[in-house]
This record gives sequence, C-alpha cells and structure tokens, in this order.
Amino acid sequence: MNLYDLLASRFPADRTKPCFLLPDGSAISYGELEDRTGRVAALLRARGVQTGDRVALQAPKSPQGVMVYLAALKIGAVFLPLNQAYTPSEVEYFLTDAEPAVFITDPVAFAGEAQGLAPITEITARDDADLASIIYTSGTTGRSKGAMLSHGNLAANALALHAAWGFSPDDVLLHALPIFHVHGLFVALHCAFLSGGPMVWLERYEDAPVLEGLRRATVMMGVPTFYTRLLGNPGFTRDAAAHMRLFVCGSAPLLPTTFAEFEDRTGMRILERYGMSEAVIITTNPLDGDRIAGSVGYPLPGVELRIGGGEDTGVIQIRGPSVFGGYWRMPEKTAEEFTADGFFITGDVGHRDPDGRVWISGRAKDLIISGGYNVYPKEIELLFDEMAGVTESAVIGVPHPDFGEAVVAVVIGQGDETAMIAAAREKLAAFKTPKRVFFVDELPRNAMGKVQKNLLRDQYKATFTS
Repeated sequence: MNLYDLLASRFPADRTKPCFLLPDGSAISYGELEDRTGRVAALLRARGVQTGDRVALQAPKSPQGVMVYLAALKIGAVFLPLNQAYTPSEVEYFLTDAEPAVFITDPVAFAGEAQGLAPITEITARDDADLASIIYTSGTTGRSKGAMLSHGNLAANALALHAAWGFSPDDVLLHALPIFHVHGLFVALHCAFLSGGPMVWLERYEDAPVLEGLRRATVMMGVPTFYTRLLGNPGFTRDAAAHMRLFVCGSAPLLPTTFAEFEDRTGMRILERYGMSEAVIITTNPLDGDRIAGSVGYPLPGVELRIGGGEDTGVIQIRGPSVFGGYWRMPEKTAEEFTADGFFITGDVGHRDPDGRVWISGRAKDLIISGGYNVYPKEIELLFDEMAGVTESAVIGVPHPDFGEAVVAVVIGQGDETAMIAAAREKLAAFKTPKRVFFVDELPRNAMGKVQKNLLRDQYKATFTS
C-alpha cells in the first residue's frame, strides 16, 4: 500500500474538521489538505516528476511543505527534506547525490501556483519495499548518508507508534518540531494523521506560543531543549500542563535532572524514546507503566534488538519492519552496516535489563580507549551533571602520549577544575576520571540538539600533545 493511502484512510470522515490550527487563529481542514495536496501533485507531474523521482524541499516549516510531502507520496515520488541550516556547498552535495527532479525552496508559492490545476485524485500504487523518502543523516561524524525509507518502513512504524502512545481522534498534537527530520515529519505528523485529529501548528519552538498551545493540546513531542526551556519559564506551571496527557521526548538524550524537575513541576513523567533516521523509532518507554529516567524503554512490537559482541554492554543491533533498506547509492557502506543475518548495526552503545528495558551509553565512535581500557562517556557525564554549578557535560577522548587517549570533560557551568576532578575520582576508577575539565557557555549541537563531539575532539585535540 502507498503510505499516502494509509494516512488518508484515517483522515476524519467529516473532512471539514481542522488539521492545522495556525498561529493567526485560522485553520486548514482535512478536506483542504486533501484537495490542495492533489493540486500540488498535479503541478509536480506537470513539472515532469515521475514515479521514483526525487522531490527535494528546503524551506521554512509550513503546511504547504507538508502538502509537498504528501503529494510526492501520492504520485509515487521520493521525498527528500533538507535542513534550512545547510550551506550552499552542503546543498550542492545533496542535490548532486540524490539528483531530484525538482528542488522546491518556496512551497507556499508552489502550492499557490498549483491552485489553478485540477487535483490528482488517483493514488499511485506502491509496494512496501518501494522508496518513499531519503533522509540524510545529521552528519555528526563524516559526510551525510542518505537513509532510504520505504512505504512499508514508514507505515509499520507509524501504526506501531499510534498504538503504543494511545492516540485517538480526541487528541490534539502540539507540533513545534521542524519537518526536515524524522521526528517532526514522520513521528509527529503520522501519529496525528492516523488519528484524524488537529495539530497546533507552530513554525518553531518559542515559549509563549508553546505555553498557549499546551492549553489546547493533549500531546506534545519535543527535543530535550524544549523541556529545559519550558522549565526555565515561570509560566510553565502544573496548571499550564493540566490539559496534557502525554509529553514525548527524543532526538537527543534527556538529562535525568530534567526528567526529575519536570515531574516535580507538573506531576507528569516525560516519555523518552529512542530512534534514528535509519529506523524511525526503535524503542519507547511505556504509556502505562514505569517511565524511568535515563532509559529509552522497550523495543516496539516487531523490532528485534540485541547487543553485539556478546557482552553486557555493546553496540545495539536491530532488525524489523521499520529498518531502512540501505544508504542511497552506497552499497559498500550499506553492506558494512548490516550483519550477515540482517541486523542493522546502529553504532549506539547500550545494554538491556533482564526484563528487556534498554539503556543507551553513547555512540560507539565516542568510545574512549585510555591505557587499553574502554571508557563509556555517558557514565562520567551523568556524574558531572549532578555536580553543583554544572548544567550539562560532554565527555570526550583526546590524544595522549602515554595513554593513547585521555578523558576530558567539557561542561556548561562554573566550578573548580581540581575539585571536580577530585570529586569524580572518589566515584570513578583512575582510568575513567577526566584529566582536564573545560568550562564553556554552550556545547556545539546539530539541528536536532545532539552534541557534536567530533567538533569538541577537534577543538581540544592538542590538550596533551602541544
């Protein structure tokens, strides 16, 4: 089934019901969305887009951008969303690599032009294995790769999440995420569409409209930064969150301190989940049951998850219906990333409790080997994050003439370096204890809030070798 077929089949029977609740007080109904999507599809066809062609979009977030996405699905094209923050040289790489038939930078104008065309009502037949979207990885290390997600991948994940998070037509989703990434584009939109409910549609996160939106919404999806900003606003009270049934967090690790402060403030526990471009959502904390700080919960139904290497802690490997088919035009890289029995090697290090609950320790590429010992940064970061004066920490390995790599902590906050190292040594083995602590105002992050440790490693690489 074409993914568009699945989504549209769940739109409300009464198509006059609102889909997008816009900041200016207006709304776009499901009927309007369907009609205008059909017209955008007609314009894509008029521009020569054929089944299997790529449709690239780099633009500010808008309902018209969603129409381009749905129209591409409808005619069997492949949607290629690009981050607005990409530089011209980065965009040139993506366009050269993906070779889209069209590249849209103003979806509002594009949808406006399409209004004069008769809408396409026919949905192009697609198989589960047919390509629906290419998502370029965020590129915290190395050159971005295009993860190929099929109609079947996205449909399976959407249905699993819709059930796992208890979505119903009564839900109203607060959507403040970007739509160039799987979180805002697939996770959030698909859950709303499968419910046929409205979305409070915000172009970006800003305190005031989010606080106002919470009083109309029932579900919010966000990244950790959303929640730390909310907690920093005195207007975010228990009463402000009283209308909500669910807060979901992902795309970057949620600090246990944020989890605890949020529960103290609202009486509600954030539901943290784990996903990636190559598989959308992999695990989730339960809707009903314990949501534990620092844990990403259990694999979604249908997802097989194992720890590679036969150790208690190791690289997470996954297999299941939402796992991508490979990297666009990179067969060798694709082969490297899958095991012989078909498990995708995520590159994330973690472990599982006896009951199956999953915990993430960090990226395999972030593993530090100091004096021959393996050091997992997450353990040290959790310790530093609890120290007075520390807002957040990032632990990295840098070249060292004796140990190969030395452990270094980079922290947002203030403190005494010597005292912090001594405090850490009381709870950590010597090989895990940072040899230096650097204080910064902010940590480098990618568009979805993940700390770019490769930039930190480069910045501090000469600490012990200069």
